[in-house]
Amino acid sequence: MVTMLIKILLVDDHRILLDGLKALFDNDSEFEIIAAVSSPAEALEKLKLQQPDILLTDYTLPGMTGLELSTKVKELYPNIKRVILSMHDEGHLVKQVMKEGVDGYLLKNIQQGELKAALRQIMQGMPYISPEITKQLMTGLANESKHVLLTDREQEIVKLIVKEFSNKQIAEKLFISERTVETHRKNIFRKTNTASLVGLVKFALEHNIM
Repeated sequence: MVTMLIKILLVDDHRILLDGLKALFDNDSEFEIIAAVSSPAEALEKLKLQQPDILLTDYTLPGMTGLELSTKVKELYPNIKRVILSMHDEGHLVKQVMKEGVDGYLLKNIQQGELKAALRQIMQGMPYISPEITKQLMTGLANESKHVLLTDREQEIVKLIVKEFSNKQIAEKLFISERTVETHRKNIFRKTNTASLVGLVKFALEHNIM
């Protein structure tokens, strides 16, 4: 069985990491490094001469981010697979990157075997995200779903409860009866699985209700 040669352009402004990655792939006949550069400008110059199968780039780079570079590469060379290799595991950043249609988001603590397997998968047309990031994103989705469980009125009341408004004060402010407030309060504590003001404050902070 003939193994497909995967050509890679490496971009990272940390020379020691760049050299390490180059050595890793140079020792594997399945991969070929066509260039290893430390800036987006160098990468774009190299691409004028030769196009790889995969652009493997850090996120934090001089001049532009790895995401901006990958977006530019997509415009110029749509057939190149684009993979971000980063130390950043923040959910909001990963979502932003994936919205741009990159083919992979890998953390720099990735094992050598997993890195190579991820690139093979990406070459087969299947995006790859490091498992740690997937877990974080799933947790974030679970938290968001809890937030959605609260109606707009309940979220409004949560904000007032957190400010230590009494039922009477909430009723007056929202032009509803105290009995209605009490019902909302019970539903809120049940839905958020909290039993105290401290617990509710924590919930409100975690879900950006405040």
